[in-house]
Amino acid sequence: MEPLTIVTSTAVPLIRDNIDTDIIIPSREMRTVGKKGLGDGLFANWRYTDAATRTPDPGFVLNKPESQGAQILLGGRNFGSGSSREHAVWALAEYGFRVVIAESFSPIFHGNCIRNGLLPVVLDPAPLARPGLEITVDLPAQKVRAEGRNWSFEIDGEHKTILVNGLDPIGMTLELNDRIVAHERADRHARAWAWSVLQAES
Repeated sequence: MEPLTIVTSTAVPLIRDNIDTDIIIPSREMRTVGKKGLGDGLFANWRYTDAATRTPDPGFVLNKPESQGAQILLGGRNFGSGSSREHAVWALAEYGFRVVIAESFSPIFHGNCIRNGLLPVVLDPAPLARPGLEITVDLPAQKVRAEGRNWSFEIDGEHKTILVNGLDPIGMTLELNDRIVAHERADRHARAWAWSVLQAES
């Protein structure tokens, strides 16, 4: 997973409340269990006038010229509600978003973001919703900056460590390798009989 520290980008303002995971990635767009190939289906019901032919709707904010290449998405309250589908986060990440700033998030969606390298920032997005405004999200400092102004945001310490270091679940386990090895050594000593049984059965 790619580490996330500082992201400087313009933002896509999609400040609507209760944008659920079926809006983010409709179920018909989930043709794979993997993380690849989902970006084209992102916001498909809003993004295309005809989803089958992928005809872009020029009125949808994601299709506007000033939105191209943006790595920050601005959302409203209860962003990512609905089903627990992880595909919603995968689609956002594959499209190129690294940060979502919203007033609040569904807890399950929030957790999926952390596990997949997407930073969910709980903050009022309204002051940032200007076309072409360059925004810097500084995760180590827990600051959002734009035009000389600063906004602070909170994040769980463990979540911050995961994102800054680009740790997936396997990477998180490997970070504890020394403690795991030490525990096994101590357990082998304390329960030698159990380890003898395991070796005999293997």
